[in-house]
Amino acid sequence: MKILGIHLLLDLEKCDTDKLDDLEGIENLLTKAAKDAGAKIVGKTFHKFNPMGITGVVAIAESHISVHTWPEYNYASADIFSCGEDFNIHTASNILIEGLNCQKPTIIRKERGLHD
Repeated sequence: MKILGIHLLLDLEKCDTDKLDDLEGIENLLTKAAKDAGAKIVGKTFHKFNPMGITGVVAIAESHISVHTWPEYNYASADIFSCGEDFNIHTASNILIEGLNCQKPTIIRKERGLHD
């Protein structure tokens, strides 16, 4: 396989409920994860649901960081994909885990690319 990128799928259980429903906080957290991990941000969009929950994406030159939150379950699903060598995908995931005060993270790592 010719690996073109690494994809991390994060199931973040037992997170801080208030952080999961804070639109500005979630946007700042994903932005920080991108910048601190060495990514170049090229766009972003976020939405707050009624009565609760947030979805958001930070598009980066290296690909994307996204999140969808379920405050009522203390849960967030995050997705980090990178095809860039200067972007540290593990730094980004650690920032999300710590920023949401996640007590039970599960991470699936998938190599993406060409299958001969």
